[in-house]
Amino acid sequence: MKTRILLFAVLIMSLNACTKDPINTTEVLNNVANGTWRVTKFIDSGKDETADFKGFTFTFTDNGGVTAMSSNGTVYNGNWTSEDHSSDDHPKGDSSKFVLFISGPNFLTEINEDWDILSMIDKKIELKHVSGGNGGTDFLTFEK
Repeated sequence: MKTRILLFAVLIMSLNACTKDPINTTEVLNNVANGTWRVTKFIDSGKDETADFKGFTFTFTDNGGVTAMSSNGTVYNGNWTSEDHSSDDHPKGDSSKFVLFISGPNFLTEINEDWDILSMIDKKIELKHVSGGNGGTDFLTFEK
């Protein structure tokens, strides 16, 4: 009996250790608007389309502008924002959205979404979007 109680206590502690503090919009702004980013993963409804972004760099400004530059110097402009949200339909710790809109070729506009922020560290941001249309799940990762 003591072994079961001990195992149960360890399980509860490990689950609590996995919860993360919500990411707020100030943290997102301070991180994103600092440096040049590249797409290291883009999964569109199960299909890996990361190669479409080879040679592209992304620069986010603190006033909501974003530029995507190709390796040949072509620049595409857009906007970005971060929004706090809390509701029952989002997992604990998922309190911010990363909203992105960029004009350009089709593959570039594929990332125009309101992304849930899964994780964010200084040099990496992992995003997820569940489509309202077909229910597919997309994943987008930016890294410095």
